[in-house]
Amino acid sequence: MMAVLAACGSDTTTNNDASNGNANTEQGQQAAPGNAQENEDDAQQAETGEATSAAYPLTVTDATGTELTFEEAPTTIVSLVPSETEILFALGAGEEVAGVDEWSNYPEAALDKPKVGDMSTNIEAVSALNPDLVVASSTMNTAAIEQLRELDVQVFASDPKTLDEVIAHIGQVGDIIGRTEEAAEVTAHMQEVRTQVETAIEGADTKRVYLEFSPNYSVGKGEFLDELITIAGGENIASDQQGWFEIDAETILQRNPEVIIYPDFGADNSIPELIASRPGWEEIDAVKNDELHAVTNDPLVRVGPRLTDGLLELAKAIHPELFN
Repeated sequence: MMAVLAACGSDTTTNNDASNGNANTEQGQQAAPGNAQENEDDAQQAETGEATSAAYPLTVTDATGTELTFEEAPTTIVSLVPSETEILFALGAGEEVAGVDEWSNYPEAALDKPKVGDMSTNIEAVSALNPDLVVASSTMNTAAIEQLRELDVQVFASDPKTLDEVIAHIGQVGDIIGRTEEAAEVTAHMQEVRTQVETAIEGADTKRVYLEFSPNYSVGKGEFLDELITIAGGENIASDQQGWFEIDAETILQRNPEVIIYPDFGADNSIPELIASRPGWEEIDAVKNDELHAVTNDPLVRVGPRLTDGLLELAKAIHPELFN
């Protein structure tokens, strides 16, 4: 019987169940500046690593209360979201990955894997690969999960909303696929980067931050990005709202962000000019002080092993004076 691990609901381009704002956030194609080569090398080295021991049978309970038991480590895995693909490769399970979604563009080896859909999952393509584990998002792949369950496929659902939950999720995936030690190494590195950021900003003044993924579209409390802004030394001006939402221009003007962050998809260099040219925005502190900064999209919005790389880049954008 196939098993499905559904996780990382903040991945943002794999299913029609996604909100429009979320769908915009995972379409970036570039790795984080300065971290890209190191991450790529680490991922390629991990891809061929030997699995570490794990205790089987292993029973886990998902976010919906569904209980699954794994008798042994899965050997044929399909990923439906980019963050899960990144986790698998980072844990050294690249050879076991039999298929991925169209948006899984990292590491480079993922590009060569068979594709099983983009905004909608191709259930037949997944089934044809005969996986014993499918990794997915409980919120982004809702329809696919229901269809797979109708086919008597077991589904493990999770939806990390904080950095700690992301780190715990990576550890759980490591347990399930028999890569416990690899997961410990990955999560230890993530904790180190978090500590680096927290140490650097200690005692610094908090800055008002507006994070924009498309015109007037931002994210509030209850999502990991709101927490990352706080960890990075910022105050999210949209934190009074829940989840992804459209924020009106007048509210942005009233809250007067000191820093404006927008995603860098590696193509359009005109975004700062477009933002600054909006009516009345010349009075915003961030515009007046030229504090409009691009942050590489994928590491910041994928709830996987590069999330703390995105956190570090975010902190450098908010407090550049605190980092070399």
